Amino acid sequence: MTTPRNMDRLRRPLRLLTIGLVLAVAAFVVPDSAVKSTEVALVKVDRANGVDLTPDVIWILAVGSDARPGEDMTRSRGDALQLVGMDTRTGAATAIGVPRDSWVSIPGHGYEKINASLYFGGPQLLGQTVGNLVGIQPDYVFVTRFKFFQAMIGDIGGIDVVNPTAFDDTYLKPEGFPKGRLHLGGYDAMAFSRIRHNLIRGDFDRSANQQRVLRGIQARVRARSVVPGFLERGVLTVMQHLYTDLSPAELFRLAQAMAQVEPGKITNCVVQGGIGDIGGASVVLPYVDQARRLGDEARNDATIEHC
Repeated sequence: MTTPRNMDRLRRPLRLLTIGLVLAVAAFVVPDSAVKSTEVALVKVDRANGVDLTPDVIWILAVGSDARPGEDMTRSRGDALQLVGMDTRTGAATAIGVPRDSWVSIPGHGYEKINASLYFGGPQLLGQTVGNLVGIQPDYVFVTRFKFFQAMIGDIGGIDVVNPTAFDDTYLKPEGFPKGRLHLGGYDAMAFSRIRHNLIRGDFDRSANQQRVLRGIQARVRARSVVPGFLERGVLTVMQHLYTDLSPAELFRLAQAMAQVEPGKITNCVVQGGIGDIGGASVVLPYVDQARRLGDEARNDATIEHC
């Protein structure tokens, strides 16, 4: 007897196959001008030899770029920094948030705020720097402009988040976000992710809010993935604004991993630290031991038991 659950299991491989075909076709039909777009970039990281990672876990460093119109978003300062792992065997996923003002050693550039590594050396150097802190070198770095991020949220019909405490911002959201369950459109999702000044724990709370937004996106995409053509249209939209050095096969592998994530198996933590002042600038002095512990715990199965 074919049950609804069995039907879902049958539909998933067919949907993934369709996404794969869309990716393969899009790689040939997207105009050259679109390929050179700087709205979204997905770059494969050249990892150092000797890094021990299971092939079943895919790690993506998601970054929001501070680039202004006309600037190269892959050579600006990064804003949101979330190292996301997905286990293709179990459907588990985790996000390790790194405060953007973390004061760390950037290879070849001495000590600086970690988000400056995107400006100094693009996605490759940012991936290496975050990897050195956490102990997990990402396989890919995903960079997007916040305007395109807003548009993507709008395209999926907004997202739902649970806000643990009310906060506001004079410039981005003067009326503020109340405590409780919220539905966020594109602009509000961006503001919710970027505000830090009126949060009790500043950069740490902002990173946690970014993780709430990521969970909201995943839940919304999963809920709407049953709508015929939804995922396929999404893939084509991203492809039209995407710069990538990945093959269609690799893009399909990522789409497959994302589709397999189970909401009940998502965990997340933020790297903590002290607050310092260096050269008149407020910085986060990350707890390296905690960052490495999170990396060790999540490396093989994309799961964190406790922060």
